Amino acid sequence: MSEKIATREAYGKALVDLGKVNEKVVVLDADLSKSTKTATFKKEFPNRFFNMGIAEQNLMGTAAGFATCGKISFASTFAMFASGRAFEIIRNSICYSNLNVKVCATHAGITVGEDGASHQALEDLAIMRAIPNMVVLNPADAVSAKKAVFAMAEYDGPVYSRFGRAAVPVIYDEDMEFEIGKGIEVKEGKDVTIIATGIMVAEALEARELLLKEGIKARVIDIHTIKPIDEEIIIKAAKETGAIVTAEEHNIIGGLGSAVAEVLTENKPVPMKRIGTKDTFGESGKPNELMEKYGLTAAHIAEAVKEVINKK
Repeated sequence: MSEKIATREAYGKALVDLGKVNEKVVVLDADLSKSTKTATFKKEFPNRFFNMGIAEQNLMGTAAGFATCGKISFASTFAMFASGRAFEIIRNSICYSNLNVKVCATHAGITVGEDGASHQALEDLAIMRAIPNMVVLNPADAVSAKKAVFAMAEYDGPVYSRFGRAAVPVIYDEDMEFEIGKGIEVKEGKDVTIIATGIMVAEALEARELLLKEGIKARVIDIHTIKPIDEEIIIKAAKETGAIVTAEEHNIIGGLGSAVAEVLTENKPVPMKRIGTKDTFGESGKPNELMEKYGLTAAHIAEAVKEVINKK
């Protein structure tokens, strides 16, 4: 995990690759194309790119309109504006009609950094997960982000995908398989399972190395699809390891931790702890410092693992 690439960078490049093989793809943005990296698509396919201005509701409504005409709409803006400002249009115009729109939100989570609390979306996965017909994705690295773009294009229906601002470690080889609704066992282990999503997968892998030094073998699972969640891989992990820690760059309310807890309580209750922001807003600061302050590091995950193992 030496190379670091932001998932938003991979998203921008993947759109160009997708556009070359699929003429149905159109890309819309809310005057943020340099930041969301859709500017690369704009340069390559100017006739299939639409800048809707700082008008996120209009962005989503127009994307829905394109979808009714047989296009595959990729609508991009920051996660805070996609999940917040445009919520009602996404709910009523896209999901209620079950239209083929891909809401691709960048600059999610605490690692937005210096932009501060107003821009650090820590509720987006919970908001989007609650809407009927919406699929919710959160790729872990540049490779899975690219694969997610192509998987979204193949899937017929609404999808919300979250991409980050900060560069994060590349975890996967180019031949990794990305299937919507299927988690990935990244590392095996028998003592405990760390279930992570997005950039927290890299932290989970680092936590695993810390734990190995203490003789604890942790299984690491990447849940890149928050909804529909892979119940099978979660239940199997609970049965085989007997304890679960979840890790997400998101509020522990309503996101990955909540989704996993729902699966466990109905199928195989085991000791569990959720790593994420604790029902709080973020603040302005450097991404690594914020990760430390809000308890989102490998060390925090490792500590949580030892807590749940003691409850087995």
